[in-house]
Amino acid sequence: MPYALSILLRSVPTYRSRHISKSLLSLQACRTLFSASVNSLQHTSDGGASQGIDFGRLFKSCNRLQVAKLLHALVVVSGKAQSVFFSGKLVNVYAYLGDVSFARRTFDHIPNKDVYTWNSMVSAYVRTGHFREAVDCFYRFFLTSDLRPDFYTFAPVLKACKNPLDGMRIHCLVQKLGFEWDVFVTASLVHMYTRFRAFSNARKLFDDMPVRDMGCWNAMISGYCQNGNAAEALDVLTEMRLEGVIMDPVTIVSILPICAQLDDILNGILIHVYAIKRGLEFDLFVSNALINMYAKFGKLANAQKVFCNMVVRDVVSWNSIIAAYEQNDDPDRALALFYNMQLAGISPDHLTLVSLSSIVAQLGDSRSAKSIHGFVTRRGFIQKDVISGNSVVDMYGKLGDMNSARAVFEALPVKDVVSWNTLITGYAQSGLASEAIEAFDMMQEYKEVAPNQATWVSILPAYSSVGALRQGMRVHGLSIKTSLYLNIFVGTCLIDMYGKCGQLDDAMSLFYEVPKTTSVPWNAIISCLGIHGLAEKALKLFREMREEGVKPDHITFVSLLSACSHSGFVEEGQWCFNVMKEEYRIEPILKHYGCMVDMFGRAGNLEMAYNFIKCMPVKPDASVWGALLGACRIHGNVDLGAIASKHLFEVDSENVGYYVLLSNIYANVGKWEGVDKVRTHARDMGLRKTPGWSSIEANNKVDVFYTGNQSHPKCEEIYKELRSLNAKMKSLGYVPDYSFVLQDVEDDEKEHILMSHSERLAIAFGIISTPPKTPIRIFKNLRVCGDCHNATKYISKVTEREIIVRDSNRFHHFKDGVCSCGDYW
Repeated sequence: MPYALSILLRSVPTYRSRHISKSLLSLQACRTLFSASVNSLQHTSDGGASQGIDFGRLFKSCNRLQVAKLLHALVVVSGKAQSVFFSGKLVNVYAYLGDVSFARRTFDHIPNKDVYTWNSMVSAYVRTGHFREAVDCFYRFFLTSDLRPDFYTFAPVLKACKNPLDGMRIHCLVQKLGFEWDVFVTASLVHMYTRFRAFSNARKLFDDMPVRDMGCWNAMISGYCQNGNAAEALDVLTEMRLEGVIMDPVTIVSILPICAQLDDILNGILIHVYAIKRGLEFDLFVSNALINMYAKFGKLANAQKVFCNMVVRDVVSWNSIIAAYEQNDDPDRALALFYNMQLAGISPDHLTLVSLSSIVAQLGDSRSAKSIHGFVTRRGFIQKDVISGNSVVDMYGKLGDMNSARAVFEALPVKDVVSWNTLITGYAQSGLASEAIEAFDMMQEYKEVAPNQATWVSILPAYSSVGALRQGMRVHGLSIKTSLYLNIFVGTCLIDMYGKCGQLDDAMSLFYEVPKTTSVPWNAIISCLGIHGLAEKALKLFREMREEGVKPDHITFVSLLSACSHSGFVEEGQWCFNVMKEEYRIEPILKHYGCMVDMFGRAGNLEMAYNFIKCMPVKPDASVWGALLGACRIHGNVDLGAIASKHLFEVDSENVGYYVLLSNIYANVGKWEGVDKVRTHARDMGLRKTPGWSSIEANNKVDVFYTGNQSHPKCEEIYKELRSLNAKMKSLGYVPDYSFVLQDVEDDEKEHILMSHSERLAIAFGIISTPPKTPIRIFKNLRVCGDCHNATKYISKVTEREIIVRDSNRFHHFKDGVCSCGDYW
């Protein structure tokens, strides 16, 4: 073996025994070929040194970097290193193998570079993702050499442009050199301009072209499609058809997502028919696009048929059909397809795992979640790909396992805005509003990531749930700066936040600013009016909604029925229920039935509520029986309460709230034996009562108080203020209602317990922490007790303040000794 070649082979890194055989086998054929080439080189004269070497075959054999280096050495030994042709080919080989540094070193050693060589180097940079270097190399080519770029030069460098200024400069050079009429170059310019959303420039170029090939049409259509300009894309497609240009697979793949975006299934089906007529339905990319389109329309049978008819399926095909079922709420079928994918020998990629994580979350399968987490970790997906990590965080968040979600989040090597949004959403949806706010505050300190639309949609519900009005207003200000406050989703969340923080006027003002073409903002404002006890206004808005041609959905009617329930509008509620079924053909779900039972029950029609349940066409769930039990608690019906609780414990035996309700019913009528029995049973099951708490935002901080709280820094001042208020209230006629003390103790102890309820502690803190006569806003996680409701009316009169209390059911606005609910709650 020649010395130079043996040195090169010895320099190849050695491998462990289990890998060396594969490495030797892959190099053996190349070594034989190279040895033969070098031997022929040794036996020829200097003048014909390379006559026996088949360099074309050698270049084709270069599929590994080590082999390329061997070939490079052979080119040097054979005296071909100075050849522009051979050196240019070496630059291309190194680029294809991903080593741009060797490509550049080879390029720098070429003494007399031609256009082909410069083009090779620019393409090498683009191929390896070094876009800035590609543009710089092009400028150096143009400014330092005496060569003139050709039409092959511009396509890669235009692809490399990362700002419109570079693109426009290169466009000027194209015009100066007379390449603007070249179809290939103009198509690249069209691509570049559409990428920067400069559609007027792109369209002008396109319209001025004397001849358009398929690439130009596709460039214009895909440019519009990728930037959400659906109507313009269809206009170009129509023009293309009128000119008799036949769509190819690229056109079809570009246009199908637009049909879903425009909710235009008819055009989608027509394109599918066109693909069948042209024999394109078996094209892999077309089939994948058709599956995705039908999935967006919820046409799973069509998507499945396309999938079954595919001759060849790749991982994208399987991902598409799995995602189709996962996104259309059929996780069982999606999981079965994943198992079939494994049986077919297709290895899942990170996008498969994204769908699988969502499937497991929908199924509530915590055990499988751990398996997926382990699989992703073993494959190294979390370290390599942030999307995989985000999907695992989302999976744990939807399962309510926020400790695991936080652990995965902390382990992510790179955290993008989606990572933070997923964590914040997980906390908010798990009822951990304070933790969601803490995560958002941490995100703001993380300067590398800027909040986006999804961030505001994630954090605003958390502010709503704890009543953090000032912090929510700050987010409103930030959304105005980024022009996102009129976005339908951000705007709806802001409406919800203002409404749930007691600022109904602000919620209404914002409602009239945001786009109202869908039911989403209407649902939000109707819900807000309902929890404020303004059913009449909610019904008026519903009529306006119908007049404007906006179609209500099932959420609209849940909000309306809830509003009627809170205000005692029984007849109006029945009308809404009938309109939903008969006019809009919306089949009632359990939430609607629960609202109806709650409405009848609150109004005192307990028998009507019970008969309504017995006539339901579906089996009542815990929410329905819970509504009846709550009504029995309000009206003190022990017998019907016992019946409701029996059914409740059959369908949901582990919800401690229902045991508390039944216990309270017995306590209200003095049946302490029943109280002890219920409490003992709950305790034996390991259930604990949810502690009552109330929060108040004061001095840019949210303080939370629990019943009987003694740990607050201003504890002494709070209880002093409460004693003072108690004395003033009694002078105005306040008499404590001991029936709301659910313990068998003496009257003086009962009075102290009432005075220590969390809402009173929060109100007293608000009085000593805010200027006189300013409003106080309190948020309570449970229903406000009757005695506290009565006491707050007196406090509002004594202190001349408006006191706004939001409990678990609705808002109470106390002013001048009167509550907005009219004592109906």
